[in-house]
Amino acid sequence: MSPSNQPRQTKAERTAAAREKARIIREEQAKKEKRNKLLLRWGVVAALIAVVAIVALVVTSSIRQNAPIADSGPRAANMNEFGGVTLGKGTEVAAVPASTVDIAKIPERTAQPTPGQAAEAPGVEPSAKGEPVKVVLYIDFICPACKQFEDTYGRKLTQLRDAGAITLEYRPLGFLDRQSTTNYSSRAANAAACVVNSTPEKYAAFFDALFAQQPAEGGAGLSDDKLKEIAKGLGADIDQCVEDKTYRPMVKYDTQLAAASGVTGTPTAIVEGKQWGIGESAKQGFDAFVDAAIAAKKKA
Repeated sequence: MSPSNQPRQTKAERTAAAREKARIIREEQAKKEKRNKLLLRWGVVAALIAVVAIVALVVTSSIRQNAPIADSGPRAANMNEFGGVTLGKGTEVAAVPASTVDIAKIPERTAQPTPGQAAEAPGVEPSAKGEPVKVVLYIDFICPACKQFEDTYGRKLTQLRDAGAITLEYRPLGFLDRQSTTNYSSRAANAAACVVNSTPEKYAAFFDALFAQQPAEGGAGLSDDKLKEIAKGLGADIDQCVEDKTYRPMVKYDTQLAAASGVTGTPTAIVEGKQWGIGESAKQGFDAFVDAAIAAKKKA
């Protein structure tokens, strides 16, 4: 049957049909609004749960990272009694047996050095005749001046130790924990100790990587997971060591020992027992200071 032959709706029928259509539309709109309200409520609930979870994670992490550190504990293998790792040619690291530390055994200092006075650091005496020149550097992994020092002199120091002209001893400290919300200086030093303890041949590369990715002062610093990731990328597994904060007591000890020895900042560089930047050495670059020590050693 063609549309023209269909009976025309009466006015009442058209009105009823329009009302029915409007009713259906209203019901559909009401259902849609109800669904949207439910979705919104569940979205708010989910967001609140996520916020609570994040806050809990941050608080837990902060508590854990800032928890008190014991005054005694293990010293990593391949670190000397003064907290130093001595690098020789290539990836060579001076072998040192693991030991322990105890802050109660740090000698007290009667007075701090005056400006321009060299630190009375232990274990920095000149090397024996015929041996490579001894270079000792106190550093902090979040210290911008330390990064600048490494950027300026690191390549030459590596060349000199590869040539057998020097031994290069790094003593990482936690001096600048106050410049991080998570004690990054000590956490990074702990991670470095974990590497030298388990995989000493990776220490130099890990050391360089920490300065290459140095975080800005005042923030959280690199996370523990990031420190583990960097180490793993170099072939060192330090996951458990970092999680357990195994060498944090050692870092605490080394930092206090350095302070008791008159080390007041980083970098502090000592060559053959003489501190760079003190007296006449303040007038020359560190590379010239080292070159002079090597020349003097050859004449001795």
